[in-house]
Amino acid sequence: MIRVDPTACRVQGRRRSHASAGIPVTLAACMVLLISVLGHTPARAEWPRIVHSKDGTPISYEVFGRGEPTLVFVHGWSCDSRYWRAQTPVFSKKYRVVVLDLAGHGHSGMSRTTYSMRSFGEDVQAVTEATGSHRVILIGHSMGGSVIAEAARLMPGRIVGLIGVDTLEDIEYPMTREELQGMIAPLKKDFPQGVREFAGRMIGPDTDPALREWILSDMAAAPAGVALSAMNEMMDQYVTGEAARVFDPLRIPVITVNGDLWPVNHEANRRHMSSFDAMVLKGADHFLMMNRSGEFNQTLERAILMLTGESS
Repeated sequence: MIRVDPTACRVQGRRRSHASAGIPVTLAACMVLLISVLGHTPARAEWPRIVHSKDGTPISYEVFGRGEPTLVFVHGWSCDSRYWRAQTPVFSKKYRVVVLDLAGHGHSGMSRTTYSMRSFGEDVQAVTEATGSHRVILIGHSMGGSVIAEAARLMPGRIVGLIGVDTLEDIEYPMTREELQGMIAPLKKDFPQGVREFAGRMIGPDTDPALREWILSDMAAAPAGVALSAMNEMMDQYVTGEAARVFDPLRIPVITVNGDLWPVNHEANRRHMSSFDAMVLKGADHFLMMNRSGEFNQTLERAILMLTGESS
């Protein structure tokens, strides 16, 4: 890319300052050069858009790039679309990329009293349908794995496949009501501190300290009411068995790109999914799309090609 040094233009102008007739010429030359360079600068992303979910909640989303299939990225619990910032510029070179903020997160509305996986799925459905995409891969991180399953159930025939990111390790995990209460208790007692302890255990020791602190501070600043409702609704699916049953009617492939914090139960997942494969990045943690972005992006690309039939 050609770069213009505005200082050089100013210096050139000063050199001609003793000849007043030369000033307009110099400024004009600089403007012509700037216009020429700007004319070759790639177009900036469009402003974020808003679409209303089924219950009327405004959902913020952004669209980048062109090409099929469309990749819809869904963030996790107490996160937002910024957590995909290492993927958006890479994958939008080849595909149309859509990122969104679920209700109660980022720039979307937060008027709900209950933040269920089903209602989050309706958020994804509203955004996907607003883009007019008919060949879509849903990509969900953490809680986003449960959300994209709900969204796929709402859009039969539109979804090519699902890609979970450090999620869906064992959809048959037999969580008890007592376990769920024990998980949520620290968050109810002191939400910011509880979040920092909860999320901190999922960040590896090799993560850049600045990134670690950004993640923890950002998640701890999430609206507590939204977060507690979403956590309870998400984990309650494991108590009731809905986490597995949601996949039963889906006849689309599922692939996960996971760290190795938790083992993957292939047999349990395949009892409910039409097909399931997992790609595990050794030594990676829960936020691998951020702190292992290069390796993660390569692995995600392989998963996409598997779903589109371009790679076996």
